[in-house]
Amino acid sequence: MATPHIICTVTNDLTYDQRMQRICTSLSQAGYEVTLVGIQRPESLPTDQRPYRQVRLPVHPLSGKGFYLNYNRTLYRWLRQEAARLAAQPLAICAIDLDTIIPCYLVSRQFRLPRVYDAHELFTELTEVKRRPWIYAAWRLAERMFVPRYPSGYTVNQFIADEFNRRYGVQYAVIRNMPLPRHQAADSVAGLPTLPSRFFLYQGAVNEGRAFDTLIPAMQQVALPLVIAGNGNYFRQVQALVEKHQLQHKVLLTGHLKPEVLQAITPRAFAGLTLFDNTGLNQYHSLANRFFDYVQAGIPQVCVNYPEYRALNGQHEVALLVNDTTPECLATAMNKLLADNVLYQRLQENARQAAGTWNWLSESARLLSFWQQLFPVH
Repeated sequence: MATPHIICTVTNDLTYDQRMQRICTSLSQAGYEVTLVGIQRPESLPTDQRPYRQVRLPVHPLSGKGFYLNYNRTLYRWLRQEAARLAAQPLAICAIDLDTIIPCYLVSRQFRLPRVYDAHELFTELTEVKRRPWIYAAWRLAERMFVPRYPSGYTVNQFIADEFNRRYGVQYAVIRNMPLPRHQAADSVAGLPTLPSRFFLYQGAVNEGRAFDTLIPAMQQVALPLVIAGNGNYFRQVQALVEKHQLQHKVLLTGHLKPEVLQAITPRAFAGLTLFDNTGLNQYHSLANRFFDYVQAGIPQVCVNYPEYRALNGQHEVALLVNDTTPECLATAMNKLLADNVLYQRLQENARQAAGTWNWLSESARLLSFWQQLFPVH
């Protein structure tokens, strides 16, 4: 019997997508053949060897409306070719987020293939989408048209699953975006950036809506430096904020770091930051992977007091929660961690304990159960 094959589609650089690396590795280890498809950028590093196939599609331009139109066209053509090539093999297509949902639907319908929607976020509630009425209208139309046509899917928290059910009547599973246990992560890697001896850390996408407009000026009142490890659609604005507030000596922007490098530097941080502006449902009900990354690294964090984080912090107090993201509030919280050693040690110990349960081992079991029921592998 031919091995079932799953194609997963994203619009980002495969080198830095830790969530998809975990998902595709788990599916491969469970016996599936897996192909992960992303984009080819001029600065893309060679892909690392992994237990699944990786494909990069070149597309121009690399931003704006033209990017999404051209990438969807390119992805549609590639999926058709792959579906025809794999016609003798069981095949399923998994659309990752709304920006790949259309070509995946068209090809899965044409070839009568199982299809799955993996929603990393509530895409239509992103700050950069909601503030542009025409862009928002276009994505909401795509959501209304195509999410109901994906009866099978999963997302990263219960709120998003409930919201899809409320909007479209679909019942999606919840598979949280948790890291591998620390003992399975690399401790010694090459290419580590030069870092201060003690620092606060923000890791992840440097995107709009992540409270950088207030975090950067807050650093004027905080003694420790800040390391921002990541890149995204707000990177240039953050650079401009650092220069505006003359904080080049205190705020270090590393740009993209490979996952193994990020895993190596996170435990060296004094504390992490999980911050979102309250500008939409996606931010207010977020459940960022960095929250769990800090826990797995055994460091406390300053985190927004939003529902998902408040509930988790009620189980294990691993974070100092802040009720708003003004510069004064952020600086006060960061300085409290610096000054209150009893609080710091309590959060640190709780993080180490929580790391034993908040990791990918439990979530991967849910992932495999989902796929085994929909698309079994023998």
